[in-house]
Amino acid sequence: MEVVSTILYFLITIVILVFVHEFGHFAAAKLCKMKVDKFYLFFDFFNLRIFKFVKGDTEYGLGIFPLGGYVKVAGMIDESMDKDFVNQPPQPWEFRSKPVWQRMFVITAGVIMNTLLAFAIFYTINLVEGKQKMETNTVGYVTPNSIAVKHGIQPGSQIISVNGNPVNYWDDVRGYVFIEAMGEDVTLKVKTAGAEKVIFIPKSELVDLNERSFGIFPAQMEPMIQQVAETGPAKTLGLQKGDVITEANGNPISHSQQFVDIIKGNAGKDIAVKWNRNGSVMNGIVKPDADSTIGIGIGKYTGTVKTINYNVISAIPQGANDLWHYGVVLFVKSMWKIIKGDIAFSKAVGGPVKIAQYAGQSAEGGFLSFLGFMAMLSITLAIINILPFPALDGGHFMFLLYEGIFRKPVSHKIQIVVQNVGFIVLMAFMAFVVYNDIINI
Repeated sequence: MEVVSTILYFLITIVILVFVHEFGHFAAAKLCKMKVDKFYLFFDFFNLRIFKFVKGDTEYGLGIFPLGGYVKVAGMIDESMDKDFVNQPPQPWEFRSKPVWQRMFVITAGVIMNTLLAFAIFYTINLVEGKQKMETNTVGYVTPNSIAVKHGIQPGSQIISVNGNPVNYWDDVRGYVFIEAMGEDVTLKVKTAGAEKVIFIPKSELVDLNERSFGIFPAQMEPMIQQVAETGPAKTLGLQKGDVITEANGNPISHSQQFVDIIKGNAGKDIAVKWNRNGSVMNGIVKPDADSTIGIGIGKYTGTVKTINYNVISAIPQGANDLWHYGVVLFVKSMWKIIKGDIAFSKAVGGPVKIAQYAGQSAEGGFLSFLGFMAMLSITLAIINILPFPALDGGHFMFLLYEGIFRKPVSHKIQIVVQNVGFIVLMAFMAFVVYNDIINI
């Protein structure tokens, strides 16, 4: 059942994002009075499709390859166009007969639509839910052998500032360390046992940075189970939502991450567990899978939570801020770390399988959590598509930019060759991504 729901959320995500993107191209072409030959959700390679129908001048269809979609505008020089078509005189309804600015509008319309969708989602989340922040800057648990341990951070330490930015909420600690400072040195002002000190952590120590490698987690995180997967060791043991883990392998458990670390360190080994369920103490043995998981979501913050509410006006700049930081900044900094080799390329890229996994996991956190995931994926799709690579929207845009600057188009022959090569490379890359997904399941 879990697999079915994961596939369902994946399909919902892909259908919405691809449709919005391609509809942008379609609507822009229609506004500019261009003929649209085809509008397909998913690819129909080798004419393999689920259905198709023709309305007006356009063939609409659903392909069987869920790797994207496409809109074929009449007279557009791309990897799918017949070479003989280029030799015919341009027609008034064709893409190539329109002014450069109209063609640029059509090319970028998909990216614009994905960006607007991401903004609309962030805006809606802020309007409906606001921002909930954990009112603590106190460290509750430090992962053994982590960066934090090396620099003397202890449970009970308070994070006063990160790179000069004062922090009062744990959400700010996460934001400044894991997003704002990604790929940069980190300077912390920390108070431990009443004494303040400044800790400098060079970026060379922050390669492949995540919460566990950095090693600090907020205080007051009760080891209460929030979710149990429908299959897995936890389900087999009989753990339920609301159970509180009290002991593991004879060690008292007071923080959720403490239990997570014990699981991570005992893949394939038996762990003796005790837990509290409605006042009753229970116990059993659980054996983590080979990937060091037992199929639970654990951790309930029991401290004070501050809720920041937004109205229809104030949600606008906050939505734009979320779009910028959780979309653009995070993507650009991640790409830069990949280029520098700080993150292994095979670990960084994800295809349909990984997207499906993240979609399912986000849906477990509720509807707004799922929408937030969709917003981040939408802006990522927009950024990738505008990259100046042949066969992507950005590649088409570069040809048009050249034409606009030099007042003459790149030759049709060159465009076709470049687009074909780009398309082959892109398909090879997508095949690698899918293969990488499969071997990492």
